[in-house]
Amino acid sequence: MFEHRYDAHPQGQPPTHAPTSAGRPIRPMRLGVAGPVGTGKSSLIGLLCRQLSPQLSLGVITNDIYTDEDARMLRAAGVLDPERIRAVETGACPHTAIRDDVTMNLLAVEDLERDFEPLDLVLVESGGDNLTATFSPALVDAQIFVLDVAGGGDVVRKGGPGIARADLLVVNKTDLAPYVGVDAQLMAREGHLVRDGRPVIGLSRDDATSIAHLRAWVLHSLAHYRSGRHVPVDPGPMAPHVHADGVVHSH
Repeated sequence: MFEHRYDAHPQGQPPTHAPTSAGRPIRPMRLGVAGPVGTGKSSLIGLLCRQLSPQLSLGVITNDIYTDEDARMLRAAGVLDPERIRAVETGACPHTAIRDDVTMNLLAVEDLERDFEPLDLVLVESGGDNLTATFSPALVDAQIFVLDVAGGGDVVRKGGPGIARADLLVVNKTDLAPYVGVDAQLMAREGHLVRDGRPVIGLSRDDATSIAHLRAWVLHSLAHYRSGRHVPVDPGPMAPHVHADGVVHSH
């Protein structure tokens, strides 16, 4: 159903692999969720917790700059045992804490994995950032980039490394598209184009089919990770893009 495609590391460095035993990972898969402010990252994580917790052992790390509000919201929603939801207060740009210096997040993830061993999956939510936000492969094994229709129908075309190269692009809140004058199906089609065919899911919490697709993607990715064949991809620097001059630029 879902095709896994991997790019070479853009800077020629070897990819980061999870420690393995007999070719299989010996720690849980770590799945990052990034995207701009207000796109529904916390709600998506809550949705995944409800969908997957009956069959998987889960943990969650949230990121905010000066608060633990996202963690408190998820705990109050009862999506998991509150102790399985940990907050990181970055005190600086959210991008820095998930890509440039992942130390505080990596320590939080490792503490969670130790306290609730064995876990199957750890979900790491970035603080709300801009279109450049991506996770280091030293922190997560795969990543979802979340947009929402209220951000504008042209945001997919504007591109960026998360949109172009994350393992999955989610176009969220598709049920709101008629109210904000956006064609959600067009956003999804443009997502497939700018992502060279990598997976795109149009998601609404009111649409059981889209929720099933998201759940299936996560389970498929987890199975692939457990097989020992998964290679984390670094989305890398800014994706090639076109300015008004019509020339393709690569930074």
